[in-house]
Formats: sequence, structure tokens, C-alpha cells
Amino acid sequence: MTQTTLFDRVFRDENGNVVIAQPPNPPIITWAVASVLTLLPITDNLQTALSVVSFGALFTWAWQELFDGVNYFRRSLGLIVLLGAIASKLQW
Repeated sequence: MTQTTLFDRVFRDENGNVVIAQPPNPPIITWAVASVLTLLPITDNLQTALSVVSFGALFTWAWQELFDGVNYFRRSLGLIVLLGAIASKLQW
């Protein structure tokens, strides 16, 4: 009988592989592209639209990681990014 360590619980997936980074999925690619495009000299309406798309894509990615992440590390990452994304939109 093998004992599961804290490292195993946090960083290993259901197949026993250590998973910290993964290939990008569509929401994170969408976020990256929209974020870069907001840096270009564009109209205010397009800037707003890209900001909404960027936030929505990042929110979607974080939500998916939080509830479908392959391990506790990925789920924690989703929670941190989700809280950070929401906090960035709050008026302090």
C-alpha cells in the first residue's frame, strides 16, 4: 500500500503525471490575443469590445481550471486568476 503525499495530491493528475503547465486552450489563447490587440492604437469602441472579450476569456479559463483542473495546483491557479480578474474590475 503506497501512501499519497501532499505533493502527489497537489501536483499529480489522475494518471500520476506531474502537471504544472499545459498547452494553451482556446480561452487562454483568446485572452492573450485580445489583450495584445488592446495595446494597438484603435478606436474606443473597439478597445472596449476587446477588453470585454479579454476579460470574458480569462474568466472562462479560470472558471474551467477551478472546476475541471487536473489537480489541486491547477484548481488553485484558477481560483487565484478568477479572484484577480474580478478584483481588477472593481472600483476601489
